[in-house]
Amino acid sequence: MKLTTMPQISIDGVMQNNGAPTDDHPNGFERGGWALGKGDDGTRTFITQTYQRAEAFLFGRRTYELFAGSWGSIDQMRAHPIGVASNEAPKYVASTLLTAPRWEDTTVLRGDLAAAVSELKAKPGGELQVHGSGALVRWLLANDLVDEMTLIVIPVIVGLGARLFPETGPDLALDLVESRVDSKGVTTQVFRPAGRPQYATA
Repeated sequence: MKLTTMPQISIDGVMQNNGAPTDDHPNGFERGGWALGKGDDGTRTFITQTYQRAEAFLFGRRTYELFAGSWGSIDQMRAHPIGVASNEAPKYVASTLLTAPRWEDTTVLRGDLAAAVSELKAKPGGELQVHGSGALVRWLLANDLVDEMTLIVIPVIVGLGARLFPETGPDLALDLVESRVDSKGVTTQVFRPAGRPQYATA
């Protein structure tokens, strides 16, 4: 399977609590819902079709619990095409804390995570998709396990909150595969990791 990630981020790289403003308020974060309803129909269709082609999903614990409590539990959301795709596909969670997953067809990955993810990638099939799960995405990138990354960039500066990339971290070159801007200014960019970047010399 090809491991793909699809984070939604603000212009300043924030990815925390992009959905309903009542969800997930660690550290007093009060700017939730900043991505809700921002894309046009074309972007929403693109996101839905991405979920529909997933062979399986891989989550960090926090994102898994948010998805399990929404796409996995609320009837209206379960009936949405994203909910249908999420409920039908196998789900894997990278967690040392989760002991009793409440979403059907869920497997918790413990122990050697790199080996477990590599084993999943070695299975035949389409895409092993990661949505949200910022800490997990950073770890996957640092361990050279990401095959393709789609960044959905919302035209807003949130100003605070958890960012996809930390102030310091490993460097990575990216090859652009596809790019589009919708009528509301939401940018979708598809990248493939391409080793370490080359820096200019004097």
